[in-house]
Formats: sequence, C-alpha cells, structure tokens
Amino acid sequence: MTRFKCLILASSVLSAPAMAQDGNSGHEHDASAVHGETSRDIIVTADYVDRLDVIGGQSVVVGDDLVRDLRGQIGDTLTSQPGVSATSFTPGASRPVLRGFQGERIRVLTDGLGSLDVSNTSTDHGVTIDPLTAERIEILRGPAVLLFGSQAIGGAVNVIDRRIPRSVPENGFHIDGQAGFATAADDGSLGVAADFSLTPNIVAHVDGSYRRSKDLRVGGFVLSPSLRADQLEIATEELEEGHLEEAEEAQELTELHGRVPNSGVETYSVGGGLSLINEGGSLGFSFGYYDSEYGVPSRPGVEHHHDEDEDEHEDEDHEDGDHEDEHEEEGHGDVPVTIGMKQWRTDVRAQINASGGFIDSVRMRLGYADYEHTEFEGDEVGTMFSSQALEGRLELVQANRDGWRGVTGIQAFVRDFEAIGAEAFVPPNKTSQIGVFTLQEFELGKLSLELAARYERSDISSNTVRTESDHGAPTVAVDRSFDAFSGAIGLSYDVAPDVRIGITGSRAARAPSAEELFASGPHIATQSFEVGNPDFDGEKSWGLEGYIRGEAGPLRFSLSGYAQWFDDYIYEVATGNEEDALPVFQLYQAGARYFGMEGEVEARFLDTEAFDLTGSLVADYVDAKITGGGNVPRIPPLRIRGGISGDAGVFGGRVEVEHVFAQNDVSAFETPTDSFTLVNASLQWHPFGSEDETVIVLSANNIFDVVARRHASFTKDFVPLAGRDLRISTRLSF
Repeated sequence: MTRFKCLILASSVLSAPAMAQDGNSGHEHDASAVHGETSRDIIVTADYVDRLDVIGGQSVVVGDDLVRDLRGQIGDTLTSQPGVSATSFTPGASRPVLRGFQGERIRVLTDGLGSLDVSNTSTDHGVTIDPLTAERIEILRGPAVLLFGSQAIGGAVNVIDRRIPRSVPENGFHIDGQAGFATAADDGSLGVAADFSLTPNIVAHVDGSYRRSKDLRVGGFVLSPSLRADQLEIATEELEEGHLEEAEEAQELTELHGRVPNSGVETYSVGGGLSLINEGGSLGFSFGYYDSEYGVPSRPGVEHHHDEDEDEHEDEDHEDGDHEDEHEEEGHGDVPVTIGMKQWRTDVRAQINASGGFIDSVRMRLGYADYEHTEFEGDEVGTMFSSQALEGRLELVQANRDGWRGVTGIQAFVRDFEAIGAEAFVPPNKTSQIGVFTLQEFELGKLSLELAARYERSDISSNTVRTESDHGAPTVAVDRSFDAFSGAIGLSYDVAPDVRIGITGSRAARAPSAEELFASGPHIATQSFEVGNPDFDGEKSWGLEGYIRGEAGPLRFSLSGYAQWFDDYIYEVATGNEEDALPVFQLYQAGARYFGMEGEVEARFLDTEAFDLTGSLVADYVDAKITGGGNVPRIPPLRIRGGISGDAGVFGGRVEVEHVFAQNDVSAFETPTDSFTLVNASLQWHPFGSEDETVIVLSANNIFDVVARRHASFTKDFVPLAGRDLRISTRLSF
C-alpha cells in the first residue's frame, strides 16, 4: 500500500504515522516525497486504512509551507489552512480553532497523544508543543472524538516530530535545522534535530530550539474603536472630577499605537530519544523539557483588587466612598502580568508485528508529563497551576482481508490538577477517562463503507470546599461521572477515477471538563471572573457532512458542507456584571447548531518543464446559534483567500490576498469585528536542487500594514495581529 495519499486521513489518529515509517515495514523517510508539497498533497496513512471520511476534512502542513507559515504557537502556524483560525490570545498563547470550535472541543496532540498541558483550561495558557521541532502538522476537522477522546468533538491537530526515531537513517545520521527572523516583533528562532545510528538497529535522537521576540508591532491603534471610545469617555469623566492622573492614563490608552505592550515571548525546548527497530517491531522512548515565558497584555478598563483581608477591603470601598482611595487600592492595570510555564515529558512507543492471521500488528503509545506555570503580577507570584497527566493507548490493527480493514483499541487518561494562589479560579481536581473504540472500513468496488464507534467513561472530582469567605461562589466537594457514546457511518463513491463524493453521519458526545464544572473565581491573566456549573450534563451532538474531492484535468478540489446539532452545549458569555471589579463570564448549557462550509480549489494554468503557474482559492464559513436565540461567541466570519504560485526549478514564489469579512453576529456583550484584507508574498530557493529539503524562504506578510483582528480571539480588541512583517526562514537538511 502506498504511504502517501492525496486527501486521506493521517494515520496519526491511532499512532500510526509513527509506525508507517518504521524500518520493520520496509519504509524509509522519502525526502523527495515530502519536499515542496502543498498541504493537500501528502498525508501519511496507516497500514490499515486508505481514508477515514467519518471524521471530516483532513489536511497536513509540511515542507516549504511549514517553513513559511511557522510561528511560535501552533494555532498561529495553521491559520492559512481551510476551516482553521486561532485563539491568538497573545503571541505566547494561541490554540487552533477548527470550524469555529476551540478550547475543550479541540485536542492538540503530539504523535497521537495529548499535549498534556493546561492549554485547554484557559485561552491565556500556551501549548507546550514547539512548532520549531515539527516534521509535519496534521489537521482533522470534524468529530475526531472517535479516535482521540471526548475532548476532540470538534476536531484535532496532531504535531509529528522525530523525538522517538521511526526509521534508521540511510547514511547513519540525519540532521535538520530551522532558523528564522521576523521584523514585526524582532522575532528570532533556531531549532536543530539530529538522528544517529548507534547500531544497525538502534537509533538515537536529540533536538533543541530557542525563540525570542519583543513586543509585537501592529499597523495602527492597538485598541479597537469601541475600546478607544470607552477610554475617551473615562478620560472625560475623570477630568471633570479632577482626577488628572487617571484622565491622562485613559487618554494615553486611546492614543496607544505601533506596539502591543507586554507581548514579548522567550521559549526554549530540549529533548532526546532512543529506538530499537527490527523486523519484529520497534520499541522507543523519549524525554523532553519545554520552558516559555510570555507577557499578557492588559485589558483596558479592567481594574482589579484583592487583599488578604477582603472584609476590610470591602469596608474601605463602601464606607469611605472616597474616589481617590478607590483608585489607589484597585489599579492593577499598570502592573504587567507574565506567565512562566515549564513541562517535563516522557513518551514510549512500541509495535509488535504479527506473522499473519487476522491481526497484523499491536501498537502502544504512552506519555507522562509534569507541568506547572506561574502567573506573575509584576514581580509577585499571583497563581500557580500544576498538572501531572498520563495518557496511553493500545491498538490491535487488523490485516487487510479482501477490502476489509480496521483497528480496535483502548485509551486511558488521568490528570491531577491544582491551582494555588489568591486567584486560583479552579479548585484542585482529578480527571480520569477510559475509552474503547473500533474503526472499520469496507471496500465494495467503487463504494466504500466506514463504521466507527467509541464508548468513554469519565470521572471528574474535586474534594475542595469553597466557602463564602473565599473568592467566588460557595461550592461543595463534587464527584461526577459521565458515560459518552459516539459513532459514525460514512458512505463514499468513486464517480470518476480521481473524483470521490461522500456523506457522513455522526453522533458524538463529551464529558464536561473540570474547568467547566468547577471554575468560580477571578483569573488575573484573562482579567475576568469565570463561573462554571458543577451540575452540567454531558454534551451531545448529531452531525452530517457531504463532500466532493478529487481532480479533473488541471483542477484539484475539495469542497465540504457540514452541520452539527448539539444538546446541552456548554458555552461561555459575558453577563454584564462585575465581581471583584472584574467582568463576569458565566458558563451556560443549552441547545446549539453549527452550519458551515469550507473548500479549496487549485487550477494549474501552465505546466512546462521550465515553469509551473498555479492559482488557488480557499474559502470557509461558519454560522453557529444557540437554541432559542443568540449567537455562539467568538465564531470566525466568512473568509476568502486567493493566490498565485509559480515554480521554476529551484526557485518558487507566491502572492496571495486574504479577505476576512466583518463579524456582526455576536453574543451578548461581545463586540463586532471589522473586516480586513491581508496581502502576502513569498519567495523560496532550494540551493542544492529542487528535490532537496534545504530551502530559504523570504516572505512579506500584511504588506499594506493594516490593522487586523481575529474574531475568535478573547483579546482581539486590544491585541491585533502583526502589522507589516518581513521574514527570512530557512531549513537545512542533510
């Protein structure tokens, strides 16, 4: 079976991409197959499945595209892909948004296992996967819950590296290096990875990376028009009341432009691994350390106070009624908030090849991580988060029998989470999950049938009792259990040799997270007061998707339309109230529905031995409503991107225009987002030949220096996207 397929599922869904290149299968790393391909051209498939359309659209970022689009956080790296946006909380914290889903509905993985951090806990928490060490990044839109667990009800992103070697280097060693510099934030980065053969069957790996950036430069005013108007009103009021210092501060905020204060990032990572690879299978392990420190820009207009003696503080506020004293005691707006995070992680991967019969192979993946991060207010420690998490999966891969193939497995996850500090908005809690799943594919001539099912049991508990004297609403010790059943059926048909149409129906379910159940308190990094509900039910959805994919002459295309209907959908909205001088964001549960489309069309205008010219068009759109009225918060608007690419031997280039429409379908107390248009261009050069992976890329992004804001971002009104950004990036491979 061919390892590389067009428009089919990445085998990472079941740890398979790791094994698809193991020496025991006779497959070796094919540099020419990877180099220069677009995100639609290559997805490494499992040995037991050609495609898995029950999940939805799939794509991969690899080769030159990955070098050009690489950013410090995985979310910002993927935003040029169809159906993908990002949370973009700050340059140091950005998770992917797939088809409008984010947070607890999207799993971010490394080689098929979760990132084992707390980036799902809140949008201000970064992902502990460094894109600098990535070999490729796979995107699975739709209900990937069938493969990765209930937290992937909206999709998954899987980052593949070589930390556990998958193959024996052809010449005894293989070294990759990546480096870059970008002007928008004086962003410098360097990453190196190397594989060495210690014996004919034992391979060692080492890698490291470093990135540092300063405050982000933007194309105009930092604050959105609505926030600038608010600050101007505050300045007028303070001036009328004789508070000259406060009036001046508000006025300065209205004029803030050019740089986003306190948005710098410094990150480094190191890792190593060892693998034994032979005809009977493989066994490998790895370890890694990730360290990042980044600033959290302040939300203008939010003042915050907390004292050790809360009653005394309240007495001063209510009894004195002195406006000057209130300003002296509140005011954390001028204290910079930074986050320092660290993670130690170890992983194991193993495969046993069967000699024949019904089972082709047995595969195992296991990962453990010890994570902590600290939110600093100036030089003082505000809140510390710590997590110890373990995840593993075991799979029995079936041999291909007359067009019938599949896999059956078990997956387990355990997390012990604790937050310590005056603003620990989530109490200590424990989560354990165990799931069993099966995926089966039947080839019936031109017709294919796919069936998938999963059962998952989740237990979530918190033994901490929050009293009325603590921050937040009083709670009691809680122990919740949830049973989640998910399934899917897909039918596809080859209407032509290179054209496939299909329809997929799915039923997906997920358990609420500990944060959704137990959150109740102030969170200084997001500058909000977050409130969950320990009585939430599990979230369920029904989904339907139709698609057409393939090639017709000079055209290549992938078009999908989808709908998803939710029961007990969990969502967070601003209430308009304040608690502890912070805006309250309350989690609610109701019905919801998502409608959307995404498509990508590529046309080859010119194809000669000397020169290729190709045009492409990408569009995506999501509409999401709460049953009974109202919009789901932070849904990306309609987006269209068109580009022209040319290749002439070792040289290539691309010019593209992306227009993001205004988003006016907002929830209560959510601000609309203006439309914007970005113009980007890039040139690449392969100095050692067009088939060699070494490349130098020069790119200019946001050429006209426009102010752009992502509607999916919690901080969009005071953290715009980068202004004009000139970048040089290179990848060396030998």
